[in-house]
Amino acid sequence: MKQNASISTLKLTLMNKTIINTPNAPAPIGPYNQAVLVNNMLFISGQIPINVETNEVVTGDIGLETHQSMRNIEAILTATGMNFNHVVKTTIFLSDMSLFAAVNEVYGSYFSADYPARETVAVKGLPKGVNVEISMTAAL
Repeated sequence: MKQNASISTLKLTLMNKTIINTPNAPAPIGPYNQAVLVNNMLFISGQIPINVETNEVVTGDIGLETHQSMRNIEAILTATGMNFNHVVKTTIFLSDMSLFAAVNEVYGSYFSADYPARETVAVKGLPKGVNVEISMTAAL
């Protein structure tokens, strides 16, 4: 038992965990943070299309919703000195798979090359009734 405790302590000592919260992206709407930086890996929580300036949800056009979600992610990346070139993994949640092509077009415009790994899934519902939520993992 003591050996396991020593191993756990060593793992925690080696892990450099930093909570990331920037006023340039929407505040979390639950018990989570905008992102967590662990060593050189940034784990960005799902971002929905909330305009940080108005605190209003952007709705009515999936292209505008996707742009707003991506801008929120960009603000978090910028807060850590990263950009979309650092993204290695993305998850996109959609309210309906019929939105895939429009979301894909906007999403792709934020990357110049070497796209990250990704999955896109349709779900029954998303927070605040939005149509898209995007999370990412980035690395230095």
